[in-house]
Amino acid sequence: MELTQKLDSFGKPAWIALTVLGFMAWWPLGLAVLAFSIGSGRMGCSSRRGFAHWQEQGRDAFRNAFDGRFNRGYSGFQSSGNAAFDEYRQETLRRLEDEQRDFKDFLERLRQAKDKSEFDQFMAERRNRPAPAPEPTTEGQG
Repeated sequence: MELTQKLDSFGKPAWIALTVLGFMAWWPLGLAVLAFSIGSGRMGCSSRRGFAHWQEQGRDAFRNAFDGRFNRGYSGFQSSGNAAFDEYRQETLRRLEDEQRDFKDFLERLRQAKDKSEFDQFMAERRNRPAPAPEPTTEGQG
């Protein structure tokens, strides 16, 4: 009987034991056994579909978690079944977006005013700075 078939008959514990023994004997051997057992699907979790299975699950989980809420205007929200509440929610979200936009504009005006004040202060200090004294020339000495 071939070694892989014999180990398969004992299941995952045999592959784990062989991997540990391989690492104990010589680490490249343990690494090779580990790579083989994972690559062949012998260490898989009841499914031998490989890494694509995990990618597919992750993509589906992301779609389910966010369900289109990244769309501008929050059009991804599903109806609650109550038209009055849905209208209230849309109006509240619109009002909050307007307030956020107004606040950002306010912060921008505040930054511009601060920049202008700092620039005006710099220019005033520069104008009021005494002129540098002329350096004495050494002409005529000799």
